[in-house]
Amino acid sequence: MGDKQYRPWSPRQGFLLPPSPLEWLPEGHLAYFILELVEELDLGQIERLIQAKDSRGTRPYSPGMVVSLLVYAYCVGVYSSRKIERATYEDVAFRVLAAGEHPFFTTINEFRKTHLEALAGLFVQVLQLCRRAGLVKLAHVAVDGTKVQAAASKHKAMSYRRMSEEEARLRAQVDELLACAEAVDQEEDARFGEGQRDEDLPEELRRREQRLERIRQAKVQLEADARASRAAELRDQAERARQRAKTETREKVRKANESRARRCEQEAEALSDPEGAEDFSTEEGLPKHRIRARPDGTPHPKAQRNFVDPDSRIQESGGSFLQGYNCQLAVDEEHQIIVAQAVTNQPPDNGNLLPLLDQVRDHCEASPTTVTADAGYWFAEVDAQGQRRGTAVYVAPDRRRHGTDLDPPAPESEQEPTAKHLMRAKLCTPEGRAIYARRKAVVEPVNGQIKEARGFRRFLLRGLHAVSGQWSQSEG
Repeated sequence: MGDKQYRPWSPRQGFLLPPSPLEWLPEGHLAYFILELVEELDLGQIERLIQAKDSRGTRPYSPGMVVSLLVYAYCVGVYSSRKIERATYEDVAFRVLAAGEHPFFTTINEFRKTHLEALAGLFVQVLQLCRRAGLVKLAHVAVDGTKVQAAASKHKAMSYRRMSEEEARLRAQVDELLACAEAVDQEEDARFGEGQRDEDLPEELRRREQRLERIRQAKVQLEADARASRAAELRDQAERARQRAKTETREKVRKANESRARRCEQEAEALSDPEGAEDFSTEEGLPKHRIRARPDGTPHPKAQRNFVDPDSRIQESGGSFLQGYNCQLAVDEEHQIIVAQAVTNQPPDNGNLLPLLDQVRDHCEASPTTVTADAGYWFAEVDAQGQRRGTAVYVAPDRRRHGTDLDPPAPESEQEPTAKHLMRAKLCTPEGRAIYARRKAVVEPVNGQIKEARGFRRFLLRGLHAVSGQWSQSEG
């Protein structure tokens, strides 16, 4: 019996006819789907920015090609521009999408930054395609948040108290070094003559002065943020006092509320920046974090600011703490399609539900029939606000351990029905239990796909506006 024959293998043999890139991958591969998807997208906003530049110079890469690379890279968990460039040489799918081109990583990164808003807008276009394909029903939308690490370390944050202490310590050290340098200068001037160059300053002095300046700048900004936070708080107090005055029948109490409203407004005006009040909501309408402030508008001693990414905040995640952002998702149950998304730097989820519902309505031109969310989204008016939007809201009013059921509501004879009482009763009905039980199965797997399967656990960009754009791209 002869030897077994091997299949031909000639890695250095050239092709007589060039093979088609559409034959390099198996039928139904994700890369082919991305190519078809991008052909359906409107890239006009990107095109207009490119065409507005001088036509001379190096020819730009096709926007469709770069968008295809980015979308596919995010789908398979590749976010580094350097890794994307390398993949155009080493990965068959990336080679197919790039059609033999190899954009430098700085080009990919610059494209991502320059067209951040346009790339974020592709989320809505993809959602519209999903709706036309019948993948979005809006029968049940589940909302949840997840904390994502910022492109900054929590060790680069400093409290107001620590800033004040460090400023005093560095100021004393700088003064000491300056006195020492002055003594040395006088001695050397006596020996060699007067005159000294800037570069002759001790490196230790320059380093401390630079750190002192950074702390001073951060401290000034933190003080400005604290004043703005206190002014916003006073305006909220004034509005509540005005509302109480409108419904108060007792004249003395009504006048007291009106007086309190005027006083709060005056105090807020005194603390406000004359160039314009700070907006404490994101572009999507979610509440932003407010710096802790004292009644006089100075920062609370524990109020913090990060030197690397000032917009980021300390977030609690799974029992530990990270420097990051609170990323929000609203997911349709039918095919787990994301129908709304947003990012805020406020750690709690309270206040995020209604803006996400409004975003679903804007994107899908209809409100969901039902929405579910955990206890972090609870507030007394949530059910009434949902009904005004045509949506039945199921939000747990109390936090509870996983696997435990809601406590049944107390009999109405024992207490007057409150918003919490009514929501507990709603959730304890057979329908309420069945609907709320689906919440975790709808939205939490999507967060798991983003963070575990795709490995998106850290932002590459800094600042709330930039990370919002990157978050919308990561869900492609």
